[in-house]
Amino acid sequence: MSDSVQKQGIAGPVADWANRNGVGARRRAANYACLAVAICLICAALFAQDDTTRRIVPQEFVQARQGKSAAGFAASPRYKLVSSDGKLAASGAGSELRQLGVTIWRLRPAVKTDTGARLLVQDGAESMEWSPERVSANGTLTEGDRVRVSIESPQTGYLYVIDREQYANKQLGEPYLIFPTSRVRNGDNAVTAGRLIELPSQDDQPNFFTLRSTKAGESGELLTLLVTKNPLEGLTIGPKPLALTEEQVAAWQKQWGKPAEQLELVGGVGKTWTKAEQQAGADGTRLLTQEDPGPQTIYRVVTQAQEPVLVMVGLRYRETGTKSKPQQARANPVSK
Repeated sequence: MSDSVQKQGIAGPVADWANRNGVGARRRAANYACLAVAICLICAALFAQDDTTRRIVPQEFVQARQGKSAAGFAASPRYKLVSSDGKLAASGAGSELRQLGVTIWRLRPAVKTDTGARLLVQDGAESMEWSPERVSANGTLTEGDRVRVSIESPQTGYLYVIDREQYANKQLGEPYLIFPTSRVRNGDNAVTAGRLIELPSQDDQPNFFTLRSTKAGESGELLTLLVTKNPLEGLTIGPKPLALTEEQVAAWQKQWGKPAEQLELVGGVGKTWTKAEQQAGADGTRLLTQEDPGPQTIYRVVTQAQEPVLVMVGLRYRETGTKSKPQQARANPVSK
């Protein structure tokens, strides 16, 4: 291909052909060239629209962290919309977009080529190093998987995590408040931008959940994440997960549940734990900055300014009947 053709694109070869074949051909060539340009413009518009709807920069979330200025934000990781309960829209005066970040980590034995942080796991009498890898919130987990969950809220408040078993017939098990407990950060459940809450904590024993079969028909675990402006009243936090009533949880869901969008970090699945994430999750004194990795999944809802943020996170298991260990943690709570 000549330099002139490369520079002129589609219109150049058409014009050359027209010059060789007379006026009529030139008219047809002009029509073809206009049509080609129109098609290119339409395609460009469609691709631009697709990029806008599929690859999103959640500015409110990342900019809530300390660090990089807004001028450098263009290089921040992009997210894509993977699910939505409905179009998010303001619902009157005082309504605002609220977000919550969640990363599910699957542990694998560390290898020499790993460059990220490692988690020291006590396996019987032996200590081993494992590398946490990011998992899509819509992915499925396998029996024997060791998993951890980290949560970040860009808005200041108090985090509560409720766990229930989920069954193939849509039934749910009894709800348990698995965070906060007095064994994790002495019951401190305050959250703010850049502060990571990890379940289990790094110094828990064990410091992971193991997925294993326990009950027939169980298809996963359902986590209800709740961020409130002020601490919830009437909850007595102790060393063990707190049993809640189904009526209490249903009332919270009815009162505070809103349609949610789920965004997934583009290219994030399979990325390993960083030292920054390890330090931020260790004791809460180190906050993530705008230069550090964002959460794998961001949930977005529109609420009134003073309302809690409530989102549902499902941990799904393959059809082999695999289940998770939160119920074992309730019976034998992890210790620090």
